[in-house]
Amino acid sequence: MLRTRHAGLWVLLLVLLAACGRPETLPPLPEDGVILAFGDSLTYGTGAPGGESYPEQLQALTGRTVIRAGVPGERSAEGRQRLPGALNEHQPDLLILMHGGNDILRRESMDRLRANMAAMIEEAQRREVPVLLVGVPEPALPPRPPALYRDLAETYGLAYEGRVIGRILRDSGLRADGVHPNAEGYRKMARAFEEALREAGAL
Repeated sequence: MLRTRHAGLWVLLLVLLAACGRPETLPPLPEDGVILAFGDSLTYGTGAPGGESYPEQLQALTGRTVIRAGVPGERSAEGRQRLPGALNEHQPDLLILMHGGNDILRRESMDRLRANMAAMIEEAQRREVPVLLVGVPEPALPPRPPALYRDLAETYGLAYEGRVIGRILRDSGLRADGVHPNAEGYRKMARAFEEALREAGAL
């Protein structure tokens, strides 16, 4: 009896560990689904020729419509104000939220950044729009996102990608300047997001 109970506990532990390693799930995107890529210059595609931004490349990879809603130089407080209108206009099936880089570069309050990101996530969730959250790294060695991004993903149960931008910024061959990818960097970004969406079950 004791041995059976121990075996049951081991099975439960293994199930919990396996669950910890899995990404949060996303509902499958319909074939005619719309993805809203929302952010700042990294979403706009600064540093690459026209047609080479990550939303445009992700559209080619997924076969879904990807709306490029990036505004260079925008801070999270401005994005928070802009997002409701973008959601109203495009009625997306999925939101890729990648914001906060300008707050980080200007060393603005991380508490305000967290609050603005949380407000954007809650705006999407009120409308039942699933979110893939992307962590934007700090200018450090190695570049990695502040903990607030992963904390938000865990708090709100979001699919999360926090590695690809740091990897791009560490490789001078993938950068147009100190903070923006070139066309190949955006290609790697789009592939990473496609992989994240596949792992989460959206594709």
